[in-house]
Formats: sequence, structure tokens, C-alpha cells
Amino acid sequence: MQLGLDFTLVEELVAGVDEVGRGPLCGAVVTAAVILDPARPILGLNDSKKLTEAKREKLFDEIKEKALAWCIARAEVEEIDQLNILHATMLAMQRAVEGLSVTPRLALIDGNRCPKLKVPSASVVQGDSKVPAIAAASILAKVSRDREMQEMEALYPGYGIGGHKGYPTAMHLDALQRLGPTPIHRRSFAPVRRALESVDLTDV
Repeated sequence: MQLGLDFTLVEELVAGVDEVGRGPLCGAVVTAAVILDPARPILGLNDSKKLTEAKREKLFDEIKEKALAWCIARAEVEEIDQLNILHATMLAMQRAVEGLSVTPRLALIDGNRCPKLKVPSASVVQGDSKVPAIAAASILAKVSRDREMQEMEALYPGYGIGGHKGYPTAMHLDALQRLGPTPIHRRSFAPVRRALESVDLTDV
């Protein structure tokens, strides 16, 4: 079910669910589910992409402290390559909702489709700008993934992963061609496939 409503009230035991990392060429897709506590409001919640890094970091800690329940989940590169990015994202969302310490009465999913869940769910287009719980989930997912990409920068220098977070920037594509894919690159994505083929041809 898809909802196009303007949500102005926070309902109890409603989980917001969002993902980060569908577009990058490397790394896991990270999701989060959050049930906010109406008695402990969090000011400034918004789509994580519209917030500064400093604001996201501050809200990240506040959400974990004040929410009734939260869970950060993921689907790994191998799962993305095996299932495709859409199905891997749905799997990661399932894991986030099922990992909540409190069972929600309803899960509101950012976007236009819902994963298969054991609880009622509805999709909300641009939900991270409309539903506070989805905004909170987007912040948890983005900060978690961004931190991980910073760690990958140290493990795999030369690709600029800490800066572009794995997205297909000109710098990233150039590094792929020069250095070849790393173990965290998604082999099923076309630019990575092309880089692999180029490496194979060079080796021959």
C-alpha cells in the first residue's frame, strides 16, 4: 500500500524505515528502522541528505538515546550481487524491522514499495521529508554507512571512497579503471564489470 498523506501526527509504535546505499558501486546497502517516543520529541528531524554532517552526527546519538526502539541492518556486497540491489535492499529492510526490540503496529517505508514484513506496512514517497520516524531512520542509516566508508578509505586507498562514499563519481570511475575493483566493489554493477573485463584483458 502506498500513502501520499502529509503526516503531522506521530503515532505510537509506528516504525519508520529507510535505506542508504542503493546507488554506490561498493559497500553494503544499509537500512534502519526507528520507533520514536512521542514523550521524548527530537527536534530537527529531516531527510538526512538535507542535513549537514555535523547535524546528522548530533541527531544520530539523540535518536539512539530517545527512540523507543531502533535497529540498523544491512545487506552485504555478496548479497547485492546475488539478489540484485532492489531485492537486497528489501532484505535489509526486513532485517531492520525484525531487529527492533519492540514490535511496531505499522511500518512506514520510504519510497514506492514495501518489503515483505510480518507487520502491516505502507510506502510513503519522499517519506524522509514527511514522516519523522522515516527521517530518523534515514539519519541512522546514512551516518552508519558514511562512517563505514571512511574506514574503507583506509583499507583501500586511492579510490576516494571516504569522500564520494562509493558513488560513481569521475574520480571513482577513473580509479576503478586504473586500480581495478576491490573486494568491496559490487561485481553486478556495470562500471565494476567493465573494470573487471579491462583487467582480465590486460592480464591476457
